[in-house]
Amino acid sequence: MAPIFLPDLRLNARLDGPADGPPLVLLHALGLRLELWDAVVARLPRHRILRLDMRGHGGSDVPPAPYAMGTLVRDAERAMDHFGMKEAVVVGLSIGGLIAQGLAVKRLDLVRGLVLSNTAARIGIAGQWQDRIAMVRDGGLAALADATMERWFGRKWREVSQMPALREMLLACPPEGWMGCAAAIAGTDFYETTATLRLPLLAIAGANDGSTPADLVRETADLVPGSRFTVIRGGGHLPFVEQPDAYVAALAEFLTGIGHG
Repeated sequence: MAPIFLPDLRLNARLDGPADGPPLVLLHALGLRLELWDAVVARLPRHRILRLDMRGHGGSDVPPAPYAMGTLVRDAERAMDHFGMKEAVVVGLSIGGLIAQGLAVKRLDLVRGLVLSNTAARIGIAGQWQDRIAMVRDGGLAALADATMERWFGRKWREVSQMPALREMLLACPPEGWMGCAAAIAGTDFYETTATLRLPLLAIAGANDGSTPADLVRETADLVPGSRFTVIRGGGHLPFVEQPDAYVAALAEFLTGIGHG
């Protein structure tokens, strides 16, 4: 681990791979943490990979909620500047994909390409997120853990072998951090700004994803001319956990295709 001490925040981060490898940044989903990406990192040994826990998550500091999406984008920007990660491909999952979109619009010098995984230019509606925030405020993350697992993995979520570990990861998230980042999602609509992007983009969806269904992911990909889109069969909201080989194969093909392999 390589903590980043910013003037107002300590972010937990990790660097893997050779110092001269093509730079890759991985941004995780709401309620989870950087270890989520272990299977991806293990399959890309030639890349220089930066992972970080979002504010309010994992080993990072937990400021009082709510957070703004611009603040989360700035955290990622400062982490990349700290480690000199220029011209990187940024892989963003769910809320991480929103952060990646905002980062690409703001700092094209940092972002050479985007992989938007199980995400969209807008995720849900504000009222929906406010209802969930109220549930967590009253009952903690246990109040929505089962419903979240069903959205992530589909109707047979109880049969997914990786589910118990991911449920425990979610339950370990500080409620204040979850609520802070949920508020950021609630206030974000990137349709207009993402449509201005002109860079290599791969969008990945999971066939069983109830949080960001494939059609929603494709709709966001279509905002950017020349983008690519793929669906991971047998995968839900976290397809690289359920189908790591298929996921990394799609990712590696994209990276090689843009000369970033």
